[in-house]
Amino acid sequence: MTIRVVVLAAVLIVMHLVLHVALGLGREAPDLFVVALLVASRSMSVRSGAALGMLLGLLEDAYSMTSFGSNVLAMTVLGMAGAKSRDLFVGDSKSFLVTFFLLGGWVRIALVWAVTDAAVRPGLDARLLVESMLMALYAASVGIALWVLFLRGGTTS
Repeated sequence: MTIRVVVLAAVLIVMHLVLHVALGLGREAPDLFVVALLVASRSMSVRSGAALGMLLGLLEDAYSMTSFGSNVLAMTVLGMAGAKSRDLFVGDSKSFLVTFFLLGGWVRIALVWAVTDAAVRPGLDARLLVESMLMALYAASVGIALWVLFLRGGTTS
């Protein structure tokens, strides 16, 4: 893992906490935890990606009132999948990165929705089909922009 990846992931984690916790923007701000996890896990082992995902999931669940543990599960799975993607997909083409960030953002939302208690989660059509795609697109656009600006030239060393 290069120093650029470490610094970018750390800055994204701090910015997520500032935007979501300190400023209270909620859904108006992109999910920078997912972007940080996907960027970092791409150059980590599966075990390290899972550990980072678990840590970020715990941070997310620390200020969640309804579904403690669902973010831990979703982020751990996402960290493992992001790390394994390096072995399955060689290179960082723009089409791969768009799919990687978009699918990563959507899978996280879908997993959280699936394991949250039915009494407190929103409906399938509202949250999972419409809103989650827009939120994943928002996070993916931030991820692509940051990847192109700061990590161009390869980070898997």
